[in-house]
Amino acid sequence: MKNVPNPKETNTQMGPMFSRWLQSKALGIKPVNLDTFFNTTDNAILGGNDAVLLQFANDNFGYNKEKGLDFIGRFNGKYVLGEAKFITDIGGNQDTQFNETFITIESKGVKTEKILILDGYLCSQNYSKMYKEYSESYIDFNVMSVLVLREFLYQL
Repeated sequence: MKNVPNPKETNTQMGPMFSRWLQSKALGIKPVNLDTFFNTTDNAILGGNDAVLLQFANDNFGYNKEKGLDFIGRFNGKYVLGEAKFITDIGGNQDTQFNETFITIESKGVKTEKILILDGYLCSQNYSKMYKEYSESYIDFNVMSVLVLREFLYQL
């Protein structure tokens, strides 16, 4: 029998889905390249790979983490940096991903809004210790489901 690689965990499959979701105009606009993002003051989402977003955040907002970002946008003249995670279970890699997620939102000296987009298992207050942790410990931060992201961005 051939060695068959283990399938990717669902949470690691979901990462590219957020980017595809942004491309679908779910937020009312499509991501744009760096030149277009710089040359307009309209609402915009910066498109590009992890390196592009990370470099932009480093150069413009003092974001000095090695952790990549999933979202950079400008809405109503305000810039927003964010990370998106879909947590499907507890334990192992899922707990590690959950804990690493807060690196972005806890970054000191970042000169813009920071958001954390969390969805999946951890949103169930009946079943998740993660829900309790983020809903109590991070109540003063912008932590939300993708379901309310559009509303949040347009009210900035």
